[in-house]
Amino acid sequence: MMITNLQSSLDDLHEQLKSIEERREKLITGTRKVVILCGKSIVDLHRNEIKEGEKKIEEARLLLNEFRPYAKTDLQKYMMDAEQEFVEASMLKSICEGSPLPLRVDLNVSGPSYITGILDTIGEIKRLVYDRMRTSQTTDVIRLFGLMQELYNAVYVLGAYDNLIPGLRRKLDISKMITEDVRAAVTEDSRRQLMINALAILEKKLKDHV
Repeated sequence: MMITNLQSSLDDLHEQLKSIEERREKLITGTRKVVILCGKSIVDLHRNEIKEGEKKIEEARLLLNEFRPYAKTDLQKYMMDAEQEFVEASMLKSICEGSPLPLRVDLNVSGPSYITGILDTIGEIKRLVYDRMRTSQTTDVIRLFGLMQELYNAVYVLGAYDNLIPGLRRKLDISKMITEDVRAAVTEDSRRQLMINALAILEKKLKDHV
């Protein structure tokens, strides 16, 4: 019958689709574990539990390496969220340690994941800035705020490729708002510190004249 050859083609397609679906399910399960690990590592890092955070990041790296072959070229989008979280956690670890920020080749992630992960890191730096402000670590506040600006400016020029990197423009807009919020907070804190210093000098002068 004429349908015989057609049925053979459909059977082949069925096997291909079945294979793709199986790989997809493995990726969904595996990358969810990576996201959870990276989220927990970020919490550790903010608590200054660097070793614990580093351990979870390494576990996430091994899982990414394990599940990356399942993505091949057709399911790369299922890797993006996990890679993005991995970049964010890895960047934060380097910032907390005071070590050089990791390059894309160091992390073995896609270009889009690296770019969006950097932007997400800006939000984590904001938390670091506020923590330092509460403990009056002025030098660290200025350094971290400067890093926020540098990261935003470095990625901003890539905004024209929003059509190639899903969500890039939105993340750029959020990062800009975060940076401006921190700028206002840092400026206000600096003014407050100047006022405190001025009052301390005035108080000392008054005591000296007593």
